[in-house]
Amino acid sequence: MLENLHIENYALIAASDISFDSGFTVITGETGAGKSILLGALALVLGQRADSHVLFDPQRKCVVEATFNISKLSLQQTFADNDLDYDDHLILRRELSPAGKSRAFVNDTPVTLPLLRSIAQQLIDIHSQHETLTLVGSAFQTRLLDTFNGGKEAFSDYSAAYANYMALKRHLEQLSAADAQAKRDLDYNQFLFDELSNAALSDGEQEDLEQEASLLANTESIKQSLSAVLLSCDSEEGSALSLLNAARSQLSKVASFHKDLDELYSRLESNIIELGDILASLSSIDSNLNFSPDRQEFVNTRLDLIYRLQKKHSVQSVAELLAIQQELEGKIQQAEGMDSQVRHAMEEVDKAYAAVQDKAEKLSAIRRLSAQYVEQQLLPTLAQLGMKEARLSVVVSPAKELGPLGGDIVSFLFNANRGGELRELSKVASGGELSRLMLAIKSLVTQQSLLPTIIFDEIDTGVSGDISVCVGNILHSMASHLQVIAITHLPQIAARASAHLKVFKQVDESGLKTVSRIKPLATDERIHEVAVMLSSEPPSPSALQTASELMSDNIK
Repeated sequence: MLENLHIENYALIAASDISFDSGFTVITGETGAGKSILLGALALVLGQRADSHVLFDPQRKCVVEATFNISKLSLQQTFADNDLDYDDHLILRRELSPAGKSRAFVNDTPVTLPLLRSIAQQLIDIHSQHETLTLVGSAFQTRLLDTFNGGKEAFSDYSAAYANYMALKRHLEQLSAADAQAKRDLDYNQFLFDELSNAALSDGEQEDLEQEASLLANTESIKQSLSAVLLSCDSEEGSALSLLNAARSQLSKVASFHKDLDELYSRLESNIIELGDILASLSSIDSNLNFSPDRQEFVNTRLDLIYRLQKKHSVQSVAELLAIQQELEGKIQQAEGMDSQVRHAMEEVDKAYAAVQDKAEKLSAIRRLSAQYVEQQLLPTLAQLGMKEARLSVVVSPAKELGPLGGDIVSFLFNANRGGELRELSKVASGGELSRLMLAIKSLVTQQSLLPTIIFDEIDTGVSGDISVCVGNILHSMASHLQVIAITHLPQIAARASAHLKVFKQVDESGLKTVSRIKPLATDERIHEVAVMLSSEPPSPSALQTASELMSDNIK
């Protein structure tokens, strides 16, 4: 249950500490006094998004802190799963800086906003005026039925099966799209692969061909140069080799007379041998070097093919062409094997859909049973709320296809008047009737819910007189098994509470700003406040007497 709410620098609240009792608490105040501000601050600490416009003083941070007693909620595992320290008294805190930066804390440990919200959702249910409008929606009506007869577990099972089915279906769609694309590309990829495969390329081939092409293109000039070299180095007379031989002959005659000459003679002889080898190699190259037009044409044609393929595929080497060839081969094989993958995926989707259908049928059976239960339980409560002639039919009909909520369309058919045609809520129910119907539903649902606290924001909209007494009695009854907090403008409801908070405006100590304040009322103050709600300020003696009588059951 909510034990305390501390608010600093939020909207018109400079600073406030509010304690809450475990039973039925009402919050009253004039229009604009700040009742909605109180709910806004609570929503902030429960994880609602906010910005710096809510700061009372734009130069200071806003702090909202809520303390809950969670000793009976068995939340220890939730805290352990999120690496949080557990304590029976849980403190949720939210801070908002002037720059708009927000921080959230659970028992002084910083947490993300989604985690704060997930914990808060297990603590409190805030019913706003806007939520009443959701009553006319099929989604709300459908999920309402899942509150009873094991519907929550059945819906959880269905949701898991449906999520698995949708995931497999998306996978099948992706595979099918890839298969279609692969088939569209198959002919072109096969053509490209065949072209590369028929080219019979080999790594390093391009460099060898380019070198041979250069050689063939320059054969004549090479042979001319070789002939000139051989002629100058190895002719009969006056060649380089004959001159070196003559020099060696002369040096041999005197080499024995000087040690250096002997060494030089050896070096000269080595050079003659080396030159002889060079000339022999040049002669061999010259003999074997023959120009072949056919070979030149082959080499050039081969190079043209390589260059064309490189340009076509925007690469610079044969190695890259070979890599593309391998990649194309993989795509072709993949395209040829996609059919089996698609067939397997279709089988998985069919199995998953069968499982979803099974879960949906079980869920539908529970909803049909719950529809009868809801009708039986709501009608007496509606009668208490002044709609004795009201008729309600909860219809569960099959949807055209399975969806996130199952295979059902749930409709609440209603009419508040005898003999009136049963029609959808949105077409026949007034705002006051919707409020009373929602209160009856909340009263029924809270008996199933584990949430320890519920807050009503003007659930009494559109009701008055004796009906408001009935609303107060229902809220008082609900407070026997959970904490109920209600913002109300009706004295009959305020009188049925076990605790009373008044919200009012006043000028602060500086005389410059208007602030909202919250005050717990003692018994005599409560009688006075209810009397004011019945009449005016100051209340008449008769209003005070009526207020005292209204509160007689609650005066402690």
